[in-house]
Amino acid sequence: MGLKIWLGNGLVDQEDAKISVFDRSFLYGDGVFEGIRVYGGKIFKHRDHLIRLYESAKVICLPVPMERDEMAAAVEQTVAANDIDDGYIRLIISRGIGDLGLDPFVCKDGKVIIIADSIQLYPEALYEKGMKIVSVPSVRNHPLSCPPQVKSMNYLNNIMAKIEATQAGAGEGIMYNHLGYVAEATGDNVFIVKNGVIYTPPVQAGSLDGITRRVVMQLAEKEKIKVVEKNLTRFDLYVADELFLTGTAAEVIGCVEMDGRVVGDGAPGSVTKQLRKLFFEYARS
Repeated sequence: MGLKIWLGNGLVDQEDAKISVFDRSFLYGDGVFEGIRVYGGKIFKHRDHLIRLYESAKVICLPVPMERDEMAAAVEQTVAANDIDDGYIRLIISRGIGDLGLDPFVCKDGKVIIIADSIQLYPEALYEKGMKIVSVPSVRNHPLSCPPQVKSMNYLNNIMAKIEATQAGAGEGIMYNHLGYVAEATGDNVFIVKNGVIYTPPVQAGSLDGITRRVVMQLAEKEKIKVVEKNLTRFDLYVADELFLTGTAAEVIGCVEMDGRVVGDGAPGSVTKQLRKLFFEYARS
């Protein structure tokens, strides 16, 4: 049995969920999106995700065709229609149908698409043994281009970095900004632990203001673990006691090798494991 997809103004069968070849999301990646988790039938940080979605849309002058409460109800309806208990939501706002030109203002009606399904980004064994990661050549988008904090459907910057990481045989790739500081991984935020203190790049370095990132920082502070936002270099990652990534799909995953250099003792560290456990409990509470 196929999924029920929210398309425009209501739910349709998966096989009927189609968009025009003139849709701007298809032609130009002109739209924004959110990836949202569902735990125990509850939508995780639903309000926070919607705030970020509407802010991203505002930055690219994209009218959202639904009010926020109406959007929240549509997401809940899609989750219920697909009987999702633990799963993943992809919420998309396209600028809608236009023509072959660049002018976005010829589009009259934006399109809302909501998909709710299951997801497992990494195998469970990888969380136990840890991931190998590498630095990638693709530089994070300059802040004076499309701001990195906008979760845009034009994801080629991250996709190029993912290609480079995969070709290097790594599970993830670390992207740097135009100044040489750590920005983020291809799909996750970056954290290190050094001498009992957690460090993570500020959003101004080119990282997304991740929802999971925020939660993990709050959980760490509740445990009296100091968290500092500061610019990090490749050197900092090489000499870290622990290195881990956070993201909606990844949750919290430890990294045990960085550019061929062993991180810590070569296994996910105690802080990483503690935060993964705390996040698991918090998300499902």
